[in-house]
Parts: sequence; structure tokens; C-alpha cells
Amino acid sequence: MTSAHLHAAGLRRDERMERWRLFGLGSPALLLVLVILVIPVGWLFYVSFIGADGNFSLENYERMIARKSYSRIFITTFQVSLLTTALCIVIGYPLAYFMSQLPTKWANLCLITVLLPFWTSLLVRTYAWLVLLQKQGLVNQWAISIGLWDEPLKFVHNMTGTLIGMVHIMLPFLILPVYGAMRSIDRDYMKAASNLGASPRRAFWTVFFPLSTPGLFAGSLMVFVLCLGFFVTPAVLGGGRVIMVSMKIVSNIELFVNWGAASALGVVLLVLTVIILWIASRFLKLEQMTGGGH
Repeated sequence: MTSAHLHAAGLRRDERMERWRLFGLGSPALLLVLVILVIPVGWLFYVSFIGADGNFSLENYERMIARKSYSRIFITTFQVSLLTTALCIVIGYPLAYFMSQLPTKWANLCLITVLLPFWTSLLVRTYAWLVLLQKQGLVNQWAISIGLWDEPLKFVHNMTGTLIGMVHIMLPFLILPVYGAMRSIDRDYMKAASNLGASPRRAFWTVFFPLSTPGLFAGSLMVFVLCLGFFVTPAVLGGGRVIMVSMKIVSNIELFVNWGAASALGVVLLVLTVIILWIASRFLKLEQMTGGGH
């Protein structure tokens, strides 16, 4: 065997040893992923195929296809998620732009106010909106006192109250990535556009906005996916009139003790979420959203 062959064999041996060392270093993380992710999801899939008699069956999925109530629940879930995402974009993008134009000191102060809701319990914030928006709440009392309307309006136990609470909770998840993307844009680009004759409006739409879209897509996707599995806010502010998939899962377990039906709903929601993420990665360049495209 020549020295070249011996050298190549030594390199292959070193490569194998390096792979085993990397596997050894990563094995605790892999074990953690197996315990908290793979096994629970696998159990979820398994239970979804167990019928009421304890045998393998497709009845849980057949029930979802046969009953129109399930399709309405999925439509409501996606409707709430889309509307919440759209409202967060309308409110959050201008706010993030305003923050990105401020000096660092004032921008950090605004960023603290955006993060402030995270320091309060989600349940407390939801019930605070319930107190504010109910018929005898502060919003109706204040509006009637200044003459905006004559009778109390119904803001809770409907879609309106649900969207108000969802937008309030999800807004920081959109503002943070958008603000981060805007803050990383070199301001010399806008100056260059102005020097080339572009008006401020045209410079914004042709230069600034395209550069901020990765953060906008990332925040929108994050808000939409989080809304799909939300439970507390629609349960409290929806008052049983806005039923989402997560609420149906809870009722299947607590009222009917039907783990199979609940697991089937969870599986369908998980599959739909994965499909959405896959579509986003194909058409919206997910690696650029997360900063990998720079």
C-alpha cells in the first residue's frame, strides 16, 4: 500500500472519529428533542387512530369529514388567524417604522413599552380586556359620556372582542422582527435614492420597504402560526361564540374524555401548520426571513 493510500485511509479514519465526537457532543440535545418533541408527536399520531372501542380505526378523521361543524371550526380558526395577522401588520409596521427612525435612546425606550405586556400574565391581560370591553366597561362608559354613541355596544363574546384581545397579545411578535429588519437597513440607501431624484415616498416604497420585507414576512408568519393554536383569549373574549380548534380539543378531552378525537384534531392542525411553513419556505424564502439570506 502506497503512502498516498495510507494517508487517505488516515483521513477517512479521522473523519469518522470527528463525526462520532460531534455525535457525542450533540447526543444530549438529540435526546432532549426525542423526549419532548418526537415521542409526544408520535403518541399524538398513534392515539388519533384509536377508536372508541380501543382498536385501530379511522373514525376520528371520518367524523371530521362527515360533520360540518368541524369545517366551520377550522374556517373560524384560519379566519381569526388571518384577520389578527392583517391587523397586526396595519398597526405594527408603521409603529416599527416610527421606532426605527428615532435615536437609539428613544427607540430603546419605545422597545421597552412594546415588551412591557410580556411582563404580565396572558390570562390577566385577557380578563383586563373583558373588563374594559363589556357593556358596563370603561370603554362603553367613556364613549357614552362624551357622546360617541348612546347605548352600550357589544364588544365581547363575539369576533370583535376576540380580535381586539388577539391583536394586543400578538402585536409584539410582529413588531420585534420588523423593527430588527428596519434597524439593520443602512440609511445611506435612502440618501442615495434622494440624490438620484426619488421623492421620500418613492424612496420608501422602492428601497426601504423591500429591504424590510424579510422581517415583515417573519413576523407575519410567526403571528399567524401562533394564532392557529391559541386558546385563552378566544375562549374568554369569544364567550363560546368564536370556537377555534384548540377550544374543540379541550372540550373533547374535558367533556367527552375522547383522546382520539382530540388527538386527530391536533394532528390535522399540526399537518396544516407544517404545510403553511413549507409553502412559506418555498415562496417567501424562509431562510431570508430568519436572517440566513444575507
